[in-house]
Amino acid sequence: MNLSATILLAFGMSMDAFAASIGKGATLHKPKFSEALRTGLIFGVIETLTPLIGWGLGMLASQFVLEWNHWIAFVLLVFLGVRMIVEGVRGDDDEETLAPNRHGFWLLVTTAIATSLDAMAVGVGLAFLQVSIITTALAIGCATLIMSTLGMMIGRFIGPLLGKRAEILGGIVLIGIGSQILWSHFAG
Repeated sequence: MNLSATILLAFGMSMDAFAASIGKGATLHKPKFSEALRTGLIFGVIETLTPLIGWGLGMLASQFVLEWNHWIAFVLLVFLGVRMIVEGVRGDDDEETLAPNRHGFWLLVTTAIATSLDAMAVGVGLAFLQVSIITTALAIGCATLIMSTLGMMIGRFIGPLLGKRAEILGGIVLIGIGSQILWSHFAG
């Protein structure tokens, strides 16, 4: 795989994390760049690891991974999305005091895993090609770090405009990403 194909693949794999990060940034109270970078690092590290895991699984049992990865991503994203919607609907009118300053580590890890399962499937496919999986995985992780950090900062500006609806919108985006993953699997 040449450099341009690797870069296109890397940024293509980072789009789900970018969309999820916008929603995450919108639900926080004026997230700082350090929080955006923290989110980007978590998403980037996981997005680096999942193609490596997929590559390893591709060497062992590619059919099982390809049969179930879309369902796992769908269930995780719908669960997280419903949780965000419930929190958004349940909130009080005093939005300023309810918005957290940062997201919990495990919430970010779960979201990152859910949005990176497509990268695991790509890793399975890459197991059958003559590519440098380490270079490709690092490119995907770096692109995700950049896009997730950028997404959080975009969410920072969208959040105050939407108020508590930002959390509802973020949940809908996660459910949409999960549905899109499922749809693209069945559509072909």
